[in-house]
Amino acid sequence: MTDKYAVIGNPIAHSKSPQIHMMFAEQTGQGISYETILAPLDGFTATVERLRSDGYKGCSVTVPFKFEAFELATELSVRARSAQAVNTLTFKDDSINGDNTDGAGLVRDIEQNLGISLKGKRVLLVGAGGAAFGVAQPLFKAGSRLSVTNRTIEKAQRMVESFDEEHVISIFEYSSLKNESFDVVINATSTGLSNEMPPLPSTIFAPGALAYDMMYGRKTPFMKFAREQGAQVADGLGMLVEQAAEAFNIWRGVRPDTAPVISKFRSS
Repeated sequence: MTDKYAVIGNPIAHSKSPQIHMMFAEQTGQGISYETILAPLDGFTATVERLRSDGYKGCSVTVPFKFEAFELATELSVRARSAQAVNTLTFKDDSINGDNTDGAGLVRDIEQNLGISLKGKRVLLVGAGGAAFGVAQPLFKAGSRLSVTNRTIEKAQRMVESFDEEHVISIFEYSSLKNESFDVVINATSTGLSNEMPPLPSTIFAPGALAYDMMYGRKTPFMKFAREQGAQVADGLGMLVEQAAEAFNIWRGVRPDTAPVISKFRSS
């Protein structure tokens, strides 16, 4: 029998996850199906329960349900507890295992695909919402000297305080960044969706810096701004594929090769 998986979100029609996972399945010889499922905004739990009763083995979770998935999971990985959000659910008997692969996907894309070691690098994480929560601790554990900035400084403070161990992380207001520069600047805000730009100074990028926008599929104002300042620029497509590969490995026990998948999407 074919093992069934899905990605749940709202909206969901734009998702590349089915293509990614089916390419992984073909590459690794795994017999699975994978589909998109639009859940009502007030119907995430009911949707998950329906999938479980229909024999699904697991599901990916995307906006806006990652926090609900965290609450729904009966067992949580260390990564999920750190992120306080879940993007990967695995159904086993009566349990729902929750994990978060976003941070691992981001770190792997930067270090493996872009060839930039994070160890010892000054990294600025822009934003303190769900996307930032998912990646902050993995960035720190990769050895970076992590700083966080956000419009609402209290949200940044809450994010740092939520970590499960003592971390030395600097928190900046946007207005206090004018004398700072970073080796890696990661935009984890949704400003690109509204064609807006986080209020970052032009001096924010150190020589040879990487500017990484977690959004993909569009040239955001942040990416344009970074390119004008001479930074190396990357979008979040590699992170999307890498976090999917991490989830696939959790479900199937085999890690697919992400390079041909990323290459196919880049060329299409």
